[in-house]
Amino acid sequence: MHEDFGIEKVRVKRDLDSQEMLRVIFDYAAKIANERRLDNLLMLMADMGRQMVVSDRCTVWMLDRHSNELYSTVAHGVPPLRIPSTAGLVGYAVQSGNPIFIDDAYTNEEFKDVLQHGAIATDQRTGYRTKALMVIPFRNNEGEIMGAYQAVNKLTRSEQFSQRDLEYLTLAASYAGKSLESALLTAEIEETQKEIIFTMGEIGESRSKETGNHVKRVAEYSYLLAIGLGISQQEAELLKIASPMHDIGKVAIPDAVLKKPGKLTDEEFEIMKSHTTIGYNLLKNSNRHLLQTAAVVAYQHHEKWNGRGYPCGLQGEEIHIFGRITAIADVFDALGSERVYKKAWELDRILNLFKEERGQHFDPKVVDVFMEQLPQILKVRDEHSDLASEEAAANGKLARNEPAAK
Repeated sequence: MHEDFGIEKVRVKRDLDSQEMLRVIFDYAAKIANERRLDNLLMLMADMGRQMVVSDRCTVWMLDRHSNELYSTVAHGVPPLRIPSTAGLVGYAVQSGNPIFIDDAYTNEEFKDVLQHGAIATDQRTGYRTKALMVIPFRNNEGEIMGAYQAVNKLTRSEQFSQRDLEYLTLAASYAGKSLESALLTAEIEETQKEIIFTMGEIGESRSKETGNHVKRVAEYSYLLAIGLGISQQEAELLKIASPMHDIGKVAIPDAVLKKPGKLTDEEFEIMKSHTTIGYNLLKNSNRHLLQTAAVVAYQHHEKWNGRGYPCGLQGEEIHIFGRITAIADVFDALGSERVYKKAWELDRILNLFKEERGQHFDPKVVDVFMEQLPQILKVRDEHSDLASEEAAANGKLARNEPAAK
């Protein structure tokens, strides 16, 4: 066997004493309480389980009832996995609701067939040597099984998990079930919020005969620009979700102004400009960080670097960076799209305008990053073009034997 990958090369450890165990539990409890991303949460739980029982590897498996599969997005030493919900030791534990405790995978008789096709077969491919195994199902607050903890190979001299380990991992599993249920509920709420925000953004655009793809493109451009400016992944994602609301105030603009094919009068332009304050007032009173961000974007995306924008005449860095980013994303897409009052501009003409407006309409740094990110931005424009969507919709109708729109 390939000993370089075996547990023989892993340093022998000792079990944690009571004080060390409490320190691990409190340390991870604090980290888990502050973690919102599911993948990160699962990894923290895997790390906590591994330390508590002093194992070489620990995997947190989740049960997907829709696909009837068990999946692990993060695990020690193995890539993300998806298996049937009845497969292997994990599947057995989840189906039965009982923990599994194995001293040596190669000598165990009770689960011999499962091990031969699972852990032992994997060992033969990787050179790893599986010995001790422990699988503990965990449940939600309603008592329904959500998944299971799996620990592999005890790193103490005995190389076997004890009854004490079973109790500790059962404790970790109980905590995991409650924490994951809360995280999944939070994720579901956030996804619902995103869907509502995007739909509201589409409503605002559809009143001026824009397609939903306009808000998709502006969202993707804004994300690319934020990342290019060195803004954190979390904040860039926040902007991507909030930016589709930039024109939500258009819902209150009269059709005679919003859909006018010719140039607006001064009075009509004042009415059109009010969509920024209307959008802001619709969103500003929310306690949600996401909607507060959307309020800022709606309010400031027509401000200009030189102070000649509206509604407040803000200048330079008085304008929130999200407003400065959305401004160039929105203008790029607006100029490159055909609208009721104009034809689409050619790319070179848009880029020349951006160079002229660098330090005037637009933040110079944002223009520079736009030029750097242009290949990615053009890729997004092609992927989310209105024509591509129309062709996809037509192909979908043909596949369902429906008549395509004329």
